Amino acid sequence: MTDRSAGRTAKIWRDGELVAWEDATIHVMSHVVHYGSSVFEGIRCYETPSGGAIFRLRDHMRRLQDSCKIYRMPLKWSLEDLMQAAVDTVSANDVRACYLRPVVVRTGEQMGFYPIGVPVEMFIIAYNWGAYLGHEALANGVDVSVSSWRRAAPDTFPTLAKAGGNYLNSQLSKAQARLDGYAEGIMLDSFGFVAEGSGENLFLIRDEVLYTSPVAAGILHGITRDSVIQIARDLGVEIREQNIPREMLYIADELFFSGTAAELTPIRSVDRIEIGEGKPGPLTAAIQERFMSIAKGRIADPYGWLTPVPSGVSVGV
Repeated sequence: MTDRSAGRTAKIWRDGELVAWEDATIHVMSHVVHYGSSVFEGIRCYETPSGGAIFRLRDHMRRLQDSCKIYRMPLKWSLEDLMQAAVDTVSANDVRACYLRPVVVRTGEQMGFYPIGVPVEMFIIAYNWGAYLGHEALANGVDVSVSSWRRAAPDTFPTLAKAGGNYLNSQLSKAQARLDGYAEGIMLDSFGFVAEGSGENLFLIRDEVLYTSPVAAGILHGITRDSVIQIARDLGVEIREQNIPREMLYIADELFFSGTAAELTPIRSVDRIEIGEGKPGPLTAAIQERFMSIAKGRIADPYGWLTPVPSGVSVGV
Protein backbone atom coordinates (compact mmCIF):
# COMPACT_ATOMS: atom_id res chain seq x y z
CA MET A 1 0.00 0.00 0.00
CA THR A 2 1.26 3.49 -0.89
CA ASP A 3 2.51 5.57 2.04
CA ARG A 4 0.38 8.70 1.70
CA SER A 5 2.32 10.44 4.49
CA ALA A 6 5.22 10.82 2.04
CA GLY A 7 3.39 13.72 0.42
CA ARG A 8 2.88 15.78 3.56
CA THR A 9 4.39 19.20 4.05
CA ALA A 10 4.92 21.37 7.15
CA LYS A 11 2.14 23.98 7.07
CA ILE A 12 -1.54 24.15 6.15
CA TRP A 13 -3.42 27.41 5.63
CA ARG A 14 -6.51 27.47 7.87
CA ASP A 15 -8.87 30.43 7.73
CA GLY A 16 -6.12 32.99 7.37
CA GLU A 17 -3.44 31.33 9.50
CA LEU A 18 -0.66 28.91 8.70
CA VAL A 19 -0.81 26.04 11.17
CA ALA A 20 1.23 22.87 11.62
CA TRP A 21 0.10 19.94 9.44
CA GLU A 22 -0.93 17.88 12.48
CA ASP A 23 -3.00 20.76 13.92
CA ALA A 24 -5.26 21.18 10.88
CA THR A 25 -8.06 19.05 12.34
CA ILE A 26 -11.85 19.12 12.68
CA HIS A 27 -14.26 17.41 15.09
CA VAL A 28 -15.75 14.01 14.27
CA MET A 29 -19.19 15.60 14.69
CA SER A 30 -18.49 18.03 11.85
CA HIS A 31 -21.27 18.27 9.28
CA VAL A 32 -18.84 17.31 6.49
CA VAL A 33 -18.01 13.99 8.16
CA HIS A 34 -21.64 12.89 8.24
CA TYR A 35 -23.10 14.51 5.13
CA GLY A 36 -20.20 15.11 2.73
CA SER A 37 -20.64 18.89 2.75
CA SER A 38 -17.39 20.10 1.23
CA VAL A 39 -16.26 21.84 -1.94
CA PHE A 40 -12.68 21.83 -3.12
CA GLU A 41 -10.16 22.45 -5.87
CA GLY A 42 -7.07 20.68 -7.16
CA ILE A 43 -4.31 23.02 -8.38
CA ARG A 44 -0.76 22.36 -9.51
CA CYS A 45 2.28 24.46 -8.79
CA TYR A 46 4.98 23.67 -11.34
CA GLU A 47 8.71 24.07 -11.19
CA THR A 48 9.83 26.55 -13.85
CA PRO A 49 13.28 27.99 -14.66
CA SER A 50 12.38 31.11 -12.68
CA GLY A 51 10.88 29.33 -9.66
CA GLY A 52 7.53 27.89 -8.66
CA ALA A 53 4.46 28.94 -10.66
CA ILE A 54 0.85 28.07 -9.90
CA PHE A 55 -1.20 27.03 -12.93
CA ARG A 56 -4.46 28.89 -13.58
CA LEU A 57 -4.80 29.92 -9.96
CA ARG A 58 -7.39 32.63 -10.57
CA ASP A 59 -9.66 30.28 -12.52
CA HIS A 60 -9.45 27.58 -9.86
CA MET A 61 -10.22 29.95 -7.01
CA ARG A 62 -13.10 31.49 -8.96
CA ARG A 63 -14.56 28.02 -9.44
CA LEU A 64 -14.16 27.42 -5.71
CA GLN A 65 -16.19 30.58 -5.07
CA ASP A 66 -18.82 29.34 -7.55
CA SER A 67 -19.03 25.98 -5.78
CA CYS A 68 -19.52 27.72 -2.43
CA LYS A 69 -22.26 29.91 -3.90
CA ILE A 70 -24.12 26.94 -5.39
CA TYR A 71 -24.07 25.12 -2.06
CA ARG A 72 -24.82 28.27 0.00
CA MET A 73 -21.54 28.08 1.87
CA PRO A 74 -20.54 31.60 2.97
CA LEU A 75 -16.93 32.33 2.06
CA LYS A 76 -15.45 35.44 3.65
CA TRP A 77 -12.36 35.58 1.46
CA SER A 78 -12.16 37.60 -1.76
CA LEU A 79 -10.73 36.15 -4.94
CA GLU A 80 -7.51 38.09 -4.41
CA ASP A 81 -7.35 36.85 -0.79
CA LEU A 82 -7.69 33.25 -1.95
CA MET A 83 -4.98 33.63 -4.57
CA GLN A 84 -2.59 35.19 -2.06
CA ALA A 85 -3.35 32.43 0.45
CA ALA A 86 -2.35 29.81 -2.12
CA VAL A 87 0.93 31.60 -2.86
CA ASP A 88 1.59 31.95 0.87
CA THR A 89 0.97 28.24 1.40
CA VAL A 90 3.49 27.28 -1.29
CA SER A 91 6.03 29.74 0.11
CA ALA A 92 5.60 28.62 3.71
CA ASN A 93 6.26 25.00 2.78
CA ASP A 94 9.52 25.71 0.98
CA VAL A 95 8.45 23.86 -2.19
CA ARG A 96 8.91 24.59 -5.86
CA ALA A 97 6.39 22.06 -7.19
CA CYS A 98 3.34 20.67 -5.42
CA TYR A 99 -0.35 19.87 -5.62
CA LEU A 100 -2.59 22.40 -3.85
CA ARG A 101 -5.90 21.38 -2.31
CA PRO A 102 -8.11 24.28 -1.20
CA VAL A 103 -11.13 22.80 0.59
CA VAL A 104 -14.13 24.45 2.24
CA VAL A 105 -16.03 22.34 4.76
CA ARG A 106 -19.04 22.64 7.03
CA THR A 107 -17.95 21.88 10.58
CA GLY A 108 -19.92 22.42 13.83
CA GLU A 109 -20.95 19.75 16.32
CA GLN A 110 -24.66 19.27 15.68
CA MET A 111 -26.59 16.42 14.08
CA GLY A 112 -28.94 16.93 11.12
CA PHE A 113 -28.21 17.55 7.46
CA TYR A 114 -29.86 21.02 7.21
CA PRO A 115 -26.82 23.13 6.27
CA ILE A 116 -27.80 26.78 6.72
CA GLY A 117 -26.03 28.37 9.67
CA VAL A 118 -23.55 25.53 10.13
CA PRO A 119 -20.02 26.92 10.59
CA VAL A 120 -17.77 26.91 7.53
CA GLU A 121 -13.99 26.57 7.56
CA MET A 122 -11.44 26.71 4.76
CA PHE A 123 -8.07 25.01 4.40
CA ILE A 124 -5.34 25.05 1.74
CA ILE A 125 -3.01 22.05 1.69
CA ALA A 126 0.27 21.81 -0.23
CA TYR A 127 0.98 18.17 -1.04
CA ASN A 128 3.92 16.55 -2.79
CA TRP A 129 2.17 14.52 -5.48
CA GLY A 130 3.59 13.33 -8.77
CA ALA A 131 1.78 12.05 -11.85
CA TYR A 132 -1.73 10.91 -10.88
CA LEU A 133 -1.77 7.81 -13.11
CA GLY A 134 2.01 7.39 -13.07
CA HIS A 135 4.86 8.92 -15.10
CA GLU A 136 4.81 5.95 -17.48
CA ALA A 137 1.14 6.68 -18.19
CA LEU A 138 1.96 10.19 -19.40
CA ALA A 139 4.44 8.77 -21.90
CA ASN A 140 2.84 5.49 -22.95
CA GLY A 141 -0.86 5.79 -22.17
CA VAL A 142 -3.22 3.75 -20.00
CA ASP A 143 -5.71 0.91 -20.40
CA VAL A 144 -9.24 1.81 -19.32
CA SER A 145 -12.74 0.36 -19.26
CA VAL A 146 -16.25 1.74 -19.57
CA SER A 147 -17.72 1.78 -16.08
CA SER A 148 -21.07 0.33 -15.11
CA TRP A 149 -21.49 3.39 -12.86
CA ARG A 150 -22.90 6.49 -14.54
CA ARG A 151 -22.62 10.19 -13.87
CA ALA A 152 -25.61 11.70 -12.08
CA ALA A 153 -28.49 13.17 -14.09
CA PRO A 154 -28.39 16.96 -14.55
CA ASP A 155 -31.25 17.56 -12.11
CA THR A 156 -29.70 15.60 -9.23
CA PHE A 157 -26.26 16.93 -8.28
CA PRO A 158 -24.98 20.29 -9.57
CA THR A 159 -21.90 19.23 -11.54
CA LEU A 160 -20.73 22.82 -12.01
CA ALA A 161 -19.81 22.62 -8.32
CA LYS A 162 -16.70 20.64 -7.43
CA ALA A 163 -18.21 19.11 -4.32
CA GLY A 164 -16.82 16.29 -2.20
CA GLY A 165 -20.07 14.34 -2.21
CA ASN A 166 -20.03 14.12 -6.01
CA TYR A 167 -16.91 11.99 -5.82
CA LEU A 168 -18.55 9.06 -4.04
CA ASN A 169 -19.81 8.21 -7.52
CA SER A 170 -16.24 8.53 -8.82
CA GLN A 171 -14.90 6.24 -6.09
CA LEU A 172 -17.20 3.45 -7.23
CA SER A 173 -16.05 3.78 -10.84
CA LYS A 174 -12.36 4.02 -9.93
CA ALA A 175 -12.51 1.03 -7.59
CA GLN A 176 -14.31 -1.09 -10.16
CA ALA A 177 -11.74 -0.25 -12.83
CA ARG A 178 -8.71 -0.89 -10.65
CA LEU A 179 -10.06 -4.16 -9.26
CA ASP A 180 -10.73 -5.31 -12.84
CA GLY A 181 -7.15 -4.56 -13.85
CA TYR A 182 -7.59 -1.17 -15.54
CA ALA A 183 -6.01 2.17 -14.69
CA GLU A 184 -9.26 4.12 -14.89
CA GLY A 185 -12.94 3.96 -15.80
CA ILE A 186 -14.84 6.00 -18.37
CA MET A 187 -18.30 6.94 -17.14
CA LEU A 188 -21.39 7.45 -19.28
CA ASP A 189 -23.99 10.12 -18.58
CA SER A 190 -27.58 9.39 -17.53
CA PHE A 191 -28.60 9.08 -21.20
CA GLY A 192 -25.85 6.59 -22.10
CA PHE A 193 -23.50 9.00 -23.84
CA VAL A 194 -19.83 9.31 -22.91
CA ALA A 195 -19.26 11.68 -19.99
CA GLU A 196 -15.72 11.57 -18.53
CA GLY A 197 -13.33 9.60 -16.36
CA SER A 198 -13.82 9.21 -12.63
CA GLY A 199 -11.64 12.26 -12.03
CA GLU A 200 -10.76 13.53 -15.49
CA ASN A 201 -12.38 15.02 -18.57
CA LEU A 202 -12.07 13.10 -21.83
CA PHE A 203 -11.08 14.01 -25.39
CA LEU A 204 -11.47 11.90 -28.53
CA ILE A 205 -9.75 12.43 -31.88
CA ARG A 206 -11.15 11.07 -35.14
CA ASP A 207 -9.96 12.22 -38.57
CA GLU A 208 -8.02 15.09 -36.93
CA VAL A 209 -11.18 16.50 -35.29
CA LEU A 210 -11.13 16.88 -31.49
CA TYR A 211 -14.34 15.83 -29.73
CA THR A 212 -15.33 16.31 -26.11
CA SER A 213 -18.59 15.90 -24.22
CA PRO A 214 -20.60 19.04 -23.43
CA VAL A 215 -20.88 20.38 -19.89
CA ALA A 216 -24.56 19.37 -20.01
CA ALA A 217 -23.43 15.71 -20.02
CA GLY A 218 -22.93 15.89 -16.25
CA ILE A 219 -19.19 16.50 -16.46
CA LEU A 220 -17.05 18.85 -14.44
CA HIS A 221 -16.35 22.08 -16.31
CA GLY A 222 -12.65 21.32 -16.17
CA ILE A 223 -10.00 24.01 -16.18
CA THR A 224 -7.45 21.72 -17.82
CA ARG A 225 -10.18 20.82 -20.33
CA ASP A 226 -10.53 24.52 -21.12
CA SER A 227 -6.75 24.79 -21.48
CA VAL A 228 -6.73 21.90 -23.96
CA ILE A 229 -9.48 23.54 -26.01
CA GLN A 230 -7.57 26.84 -26.15
CA ILE A 231 -4.31 25.14 -27.15
CA ALA A 232 -6.01 22.95 -29.76
CA ARG A 233 -7.79 25.94 -31.25
CA ASP A 234 -4.51 27.83 -31.55
CA LEU A 235 -2.96 24.79 -33.24
CA GLY A 236 -5.70 25.00 -35.87
CA VAL A 237 -7.58 21.90 -34.70
CA GLU A 238 -11.32 21.67 -35.31
CA ILE A 239 -13.15 21.18 -31.99
CA ARG A 240 -16.63 19.75 -31.51
CA GLU A 241 -18.43 19.68 -28.15
CA GLN A 242 -21.20 17.14 -28.66
CA ASN A 243 -22.78 13.97 -27.34
CA ILE A 244 -20.45 11.03 -27.92
CA PRO A 245 -21.87 7.49 -28.25
CA ARG A 246 -19.97 4.77 -26.40
CA GLU A 247 -18.95 2.92 -29.55
CA MET A 248 -17.16 6.01 -30.85
CA LEU A 249 -14.53 5.35 -28.16
CA TYR A 250 -13.57 2.09 -29.87
CA ILE A 251 -13.05 3.62 -33.32
CA ALA A 252 -11.21 6.74 -32.18
CA ASP A 253 -7.82 7.48 -33.67
CA GLU A 254 -6.67 8.90 -30.32
CA LEU A 255 -8.08 9.34 -26.82
CA PHE A 256 -6.77 11.16 -23.79
CA PHE A 257 -7.79 12.29 -20.32
CA SER A 258 -7.31 15.83 -19.04
CA GLY A 259 -7.29 17.11 -15.49
CA THR A 260 -5.16 18.91 -12.91
CA ALA A 261 -4.02 15.64 -11.37
CA ALA A 262 -3.95 13.59 -14.60
CA GLU A 263 -2.60 16.49 -16.71
CA LEU A 264 -2.85 15.05 -20.27
CA THR A 265 -2.80 11.26 -20.07
CA PRO A 266 -3.14 9.28 -23.33
CA ILE A 267 -5.45 6.24 -23.48
CA ARG A 268 -4.13 3.23 -25.41
CA SER A 269 -7.09 0.86 -25.04
CA VAL A 270 -10.75 0.82 -23.96
CA ASP A 271 -12.33 -2.47 -22.87
CA ARG A 272 -9.22 -4.16 -24.29
CA ILE A 273 -9.85 -2.67 -27.74
CA GLU A 274 -6.70 -0.96 -28.98
CA ILE A 275 -7.02 2.75 -29.75
CA GLY A 276 -5.25 3.76 -32.94
CA GLU A 277 -1.83 2.13 -32.89
CA GLY A 278 -2.04 1.42 -29.15
CA LYS A 279 0.21 4.31 -28.21
CA PRO A 280 -0.12 8.11 -27.87
CA GLY A 281 -1.06 9.64 -31.20
CA PRO A 282 0.53 12.69 -32.86
CA LEU A 283 -2.18 15.22 -32.01
CA THR A 284 -2.34 14.08 -28.39
CA ALA A 285 1.44 14.38 -28.19
CA ALA A 286 1.42 17.87 -29.74
CA ILE A 287 -1.22 19.21 -27.33
CA GLN A 288 0.44 17.50 -24.35
CA GLU A 289 3.85 18.93 -25.25
CA ARG A 290 2.55 22.47 -25.61
CA PHE A 291 0.53 22.23 -22.38
CA MET A 292 3.47 20.96 -20.34
CA SER A 293 5.89 23.43 -21.94
CA ILE A 294 3.68 26.35 -20.90
CA ALA A 295 3.02 24.96 -17.42
CA LYS A 296 6.71 24.32 -16.75
CA GLY A 297 7.89 27.61 -18.22
CA ARG A 298 9.83 26.07 -21.10
CA ILE A 299 8.08 28.41 -23.53
CA ALA A 300 6.32 31.75 -23.11
CA ASP A 301 2.89 31.71 -21.48
CA PRO A 302 0.66 33.48 -24.02
CA TYR A 303 -2.49 33.01 -21.95
CA GLY A 304 -1.42 34.43 -18.58
CA TRP A 305 -1.99 31.07 -16.90
CA LEU A 306 0.97 31.10 -14.49
CA THR A 307 1.06 32.87 -11.12
CA PRO A 308 4.69 32.99 -9.94
CA VAL A 309 5.68 32.30 -6.37
CA PRO A 310 7.74 35.36 -5.40
CA SER A 311 11.49 35.10 -5.83
CA GLY A 312 13.58 34.98 -2.72
CA VAL A 313 11.58 32.05 -1.37
CA SER A 314 13.73 29.01 -0.69
CA VAL A 315 12.48 26.31 -3.02
CA GLY A 316 12.93 22.62 -3.72
CA VAL A 317 10.78 19.59 -3.02
